[in-house]
Amino acid sequence: MKQLFFVAVGVVIGFAAAHRIANTPGGARFFADVNARTKAFTDAVADGYRSRDAELRPSTDVVD
Repeated sequence: MKQLFFVAVGVVIGFAAAHRIANTPGGARFFADVNARTKAFTDAVADGYRSRDAELRPSTDVVD
């Protein structure tokens, strides 16, 4: 139980510190960069998933 308390306190301190840092010009640039890189990564993963999914699914095109 004591460990859970320290984890919760650490999370709260982390959020408070991130909020204070984000209010500075340098912190805002840092978090904007992190957000852009995260979006690029998640877009690449999603594109890779869709590409692989298309490779594995049989084609539904029927040619007569």
